[in-house]
Amino acid sequence: MVFAAPNDALARAEGVLGADPSPLHASVAHQVIGIWQRDWGDMRIALRHLRRARDLAARAESADREADVLAALGVALVHAGRTQQGLAALERGVERGSGHTRARVLYRRAYAHWVLGRHREALEDVRRAIPVLRQVEDVIWVARALTLRATVHLAVGAVDRADADFTAAEALWGTTGQEHDKADSVESRGLAAFRSGDIPVALRLFDEAEERYAKLGTPSFMLYIRRCEVLMAAGLASEAVIEADAAIGVLDGIGGQSTRKAELLLVAARAARLAGDPGTAIARAALAVRLFAGQRRPWWEAHARLVLIQARVAAGRGSGRLVADAAAVAERLASFGAPAAPEASLLAGRIALGLGWTDDAERHLAVAARSRRSGPPLARMTGWAAQALRAGAAGSGRGVLEACRRGLDVLDDHRTTLGASELRARATEQGAELAALAQKASLESGGPRRLLVWSERWRATVLSAPPTRPPADPALLGDLTAFREIAARAEEARSDGRPVPALEREQRRLEREIRSRTLHIRGETPGDGDRFDVARLLARLDGVRLVELAVLDGRVQVLLCGDGRVRRFGAGLLAEAEVEAEHVQAGLRRLAHPGAEARLPLVEAMGRRLEELLLGPAAAHLGSGPVVVVPPGRLHRVPWALLPSLRERVLSVSPSASSWLRARETVPPPDDRQVLVRGPGLASGGAEVPGLADRYGRPTLLEHEDARVPRVLRELDGAALAHIAAHGTFRADSPLFSSLRMADGPLIVHDFERLDRSPYRIILSSCDTARLASVGADELLGLVTALLPLGTAGVVASSAPVNDAAVVPLMLGLHKGLGTGLSLAEALRDARAALPGDALHQATGWAFTAFGAV
Repeated sequence: MVFAAPNDALARAEGVLGADPSPLHASVAHQVIGIWQRDWGDMRIALRHLRRARDLAARAESADREADVLAALGVALVHAGRTQQGLAALERGVERGSGHTRARVLYRRAYAHWVLGRHREALEDVRRAIPVLRQVEDVIWVARALTLRATVHLAVGAVDRADADFTAAEALWGTTGQEHDKADSVESRGLAAFRSGDIPVALRLFDEAEERYAKLGTPSFMLYIRRCEVLMAAGLASEAVIEADAAIGVLDGIGGQSTRKAELLLVAARAARLAGDPGTAIARAALAVRLFAGQRRPWWEAHARLVLIQARVAAGRGSGRLVADAAAVAERLASFGAPAAPEASLLAGRIALGLGWTDDAERHLAVAARSRRSGPPLARMTGWAAQALRAGAAGSGRGVLEACRRGLDVLDDHRTTLGASELRARATEQGAELAALAQKASLESGGPRRLLVWSERWRATVLSAPPTRPPADPALLGDLTAFREIAARAEEARSDGRPVPALEREQRRLEREIRSRTLHIRGETPGDGDRFDVARLLARLDGVRLVELAVLDGRVQVLLCGDGRVRRFGAGLLAEAEVEAEHVQAGLRRLAHPGAEARLPLVEAMGRRLEELLLGPAAAHLGSGPVVVVPPGRLHRVPWALLPSLRERVLSVSPSASSWLRARETVPPPDDRQVLVRGPGLASGGAEVPGLADRYGRPTLLEHEDARVPRVLRELDGAALAHIAAHGTFRADSPLFSSLRMADGPLIVHDFERLDRSPYRIILSSCDTARLASVGADELLGLVTALLPLGTAGVVASSAPVNDAAVVPLMLGLHKGLGTGLSLAEALRDARAALPGDALHQATGWAFTAFGAV
């Protein structure tokens, strides 16, 4: 019962002990309480009950009863970090047991070996147990043994064997009422999906397992560990740190298993390193190493030492000693057959390269490079990274580019399995090193055209294809509706000065539900099969200058495309440009309020400084025609119209040259339908909307109660032109919950992703609608980037807070230009020029940017 209905079993066992039981029955009851406490409670209490159960079994003179208790006690001792005592108890259990009972004890000893990282011993014990369990038709224990064997297979990289055992175990679990074991089976299937590279399925199965555990009231700390691994692989390392730390807190609070604490510390260390916090990673990894060593778990200790060395290197502590340490860890991991061995060899080679030890580097990198031919995507990526570094050390630019191409192709294939735009964006971080190596090799051994090709190869890849549309999931739609209602109520309460903690908690819960459901979506649309073609770009520019900014070794490289050629100019440091861009944003926020006229010259001076840093000498070669700027993700907040050489130009911005080409070639919808939306609460009341309604004759006008999210989405789908005047909110913590306020609550990015086709042109007359979160290698998440892959060829949006009243004349001027056949960029340039010359209106004009190509 303890793994079918755990809490009922606990109550029944306590009831047995209260009824003056025989030693035999009391032994069973104490064992049940001990197992419950061992797996979901306090290890000290567990050991007390299990020792009592052992003593009572001896009094009952039942060898099989004693053997069974010794097995449960042995596992508990191992989890408590008392490895020798635990293995000794398990050995006595094997000796005392016979037949069926002995097979169950062998299964428990196999489990203990798995916990300790002794995979050969685990497989041997399971091999001996399964035939006996099958012979007596013990379905539950056969299913447990198959699940364990599959888990061990996964640990040594035998994914196909694991799949076969998981499938067989799942068929058996379906015939039982073992609810906790069934939840564990779902969790194990999630692990298998992850090991085969299917992150969405892994997340979905882990969430299902968590729901099952929650119904039983039995937390699974192994689930936390595994989910953290998936979050890290998905580029969500910061979330993994939070989850691991929370689990450690819960485990410490109940006095839980020492083994699981060590494993959680290891996963927290890995996550902290990936999240850019080497100090925390070093502290957690060092503690994990000590715990694993004390628990006599060399397999785990080797993995913790790998993370410790990686964190020390990330903290700038590269040394000859670390080369030797990494090589020793690689050798140790290889002896265990651990899939992480190539990662350690790559680390040793990378440190040796940094020290100039080319012979040592070649030896270690050659070992790591062997993994490029087989295994899961991230393991192959490790191999191709090692091969690229080898080629670079040998002076082969061609070899570097070939290895980088092959490695990024692997990651491309992996990304197409991800349906959620957030996961696809964050997954690109795995390819950042390869992209940087290729760009550097291009700069050293090729011309500007080659550098442009590699700059495009790993830029804004998420926009190469629409995200997989969320399924018509009633639960997801219900969560979105509930989220809007709760968010609207919370906003109303805030405006009335009322406290809203309960509403905010419910809003956060719904956000987690929505995000979780979207992360489960599996990719169905392959990436853009057309490789970027420089000649095609140059042919389509036709009088336009395209300025792509690449960043190599922290410095901006300007690639100026036009007149049939690509030229390269060196500019300033990216870090200085980022600081200056933040100062400009602060200046624009001040200028959005009356009375800040004195700051206008200061903001204009910042614009000149930004031009020096970002364009350098290229500014003198822009010609007199339109300009398209393609900045890296970290410069998405630059108000490009503020730069002196761009201020009076037809100017547009694009996340990549490829996305500009796609936007230019996007076919407009057959009808010329216009949609005007006016949300609530604007200081100006959205005053431009009535005038625009008169200009367009018979547009679809949505305002007041008509401006509700379902109706707005219905009308936006496939429109030729949409104008939305509404309060915009950018969520830096969760960019896909950035929103526009409608009558019934926020219209969020997740809503836009449900459109079949977003409007061909869309004007967002709102604050902060062009603000984006830079994630992954060079990806952006936010309102604008959600629209571009869905059929939108042009967007006008603001990267800063703006004055509602000053927006009105800008928007009227913009639409006046559109009415004469101008593009969005042309119309925005003319609308800026027609504004009054005061600081308020000038800042408003600079805050808005045209994205795309129409």
